[in-house]
Amino acid sequence: MDILALFFKFSLTKKGFTSMNKKRITQTVLPELIKLYLKAPLALEYKNGFQLLVAVILSAQCTDERVNKVTKDLFKKYKSPQDFIDADDEELQNDIRPTGFYRNKAKSLKACCEKLVEKFKGEVPKNIEDLTSLPGVGRKTAAMVLGNAFEINEGIAVDTHVKRVVERLDLSEEKNGDKMEKDLMKSVPQKEWTYFSNAMILFGRNTCQAKKPKCSECPFRKWCPSPDNTI
Repeated sequence: MDILALFFKFSLTKKGFTSMNKKRITQTVLPELIKLYLKAPLALEYKNGFQLLVAVILSAQCTDERVNKVTKDLFKKYKSPQDFIDADDEELQNDIRPTGFYRNKAKSLKACCEKLVEKFKGEVPKNIEDLTSLPGVGRKTAAMVLGNAFEINEGIAVDTHVKRVVERLDLSEEKNGDKMEKDLMKSVPQKEWTYFSNAMILFGRNTCQAKKPKCSECPFRKWCPSPDNTI
């Protein structure tokens, strides 16, 4: 088989795979997730888009529970981007120390807030291009903020839980988070992008866990390509 024929065969296979997953997601995965989680809010606590942006940045390599404990007092002390900019470096580091990697996170927060003030007048931009232009803000963070704080579906937040569940259910052939997001965006209806991400995070935490997945309780166990093999 020549190179052109091989390429054509691969294209058909990829197209067929995407079509199959679109049907599986819309007809099986989403309906089952809705049965489990009629509403799927983030575990992070926030009152506005800026607070959620800060919380998501702090959540890297940290549990949401610990972030919520830190932000409970943090948001009383730092109420605006300018407050973070004006903060003493060492003091800010100490305030966020329990979230881990506090020096790097403090730098990211300050850099992010500086650009928010300089370019966006202190307001969190409401599109993914501007949001991802902020230091320390990738597509995952931007999608979470837009979808949950502003109900704007411009992306699917692929965190470690979403990535794990998608790989186990074979809902994408991609392994890279950004590429997986783009692949999922072809199969998940846009109006469900935020819900899908949030629900998959909950499902990954509660059922399809990393070390001890509860396969016997999984609504997808009848067709899941990797039941019990992950235990």
